[in-house]
Amino acid sequence: MATERTLSLIKPDAVEKNCIGKIITRFEDANLRVVAAKMIWLNKKDAEKFYSVHKGKHFFETLIQFITSGPLVALVLEGDNAILKNREIMGATDPRKALPGTIRGDFAKGVERMERNIVHGSDALETAEVEIPFFFSERKIFAERNVQTS
Repeated sequence: MATERTLSLIKPDAVEKNCIGKIITRFEDANLRVVAAKMIWLNKKDAEKFYSVHKGKHFFETLIQFITSGPLVALVLEGDNAILKNREIMGATDPRKALPGTIRGDFAKGVERMERNIVHGSDALETAEVEIPFFFSERKIFAERNVQTS
């Protein structure tokens, strides 16, 4: 298995529901290590840059309005096949299709808007390589190889 890093965002709706710790526990229980974390409130310019891949799509404006509506928690998760594992833990992107036992299936019940799906995760290694530096410099990621001893 390949050790990978992936970006995960705990979106403003999850922060508002006060389920940050429960979501992080799901990642940790699946042997994904949190190697970077911070809470931030994205401004419109940064949100548009982060989600630029969706520019021009019918949901772009509502996505930007939502992601800038409150603070979010950005995480870098590391582990064997972290990208696929994270996506399985999150569940289907459309929370109406997410299975019980997944983050979206358990925390996004009754949600009708796709962007209000509690979490975001990189969908491929190439995406993670772009998304992680958007939130974290390499110096802010504390993987085992970055730990210094005295």
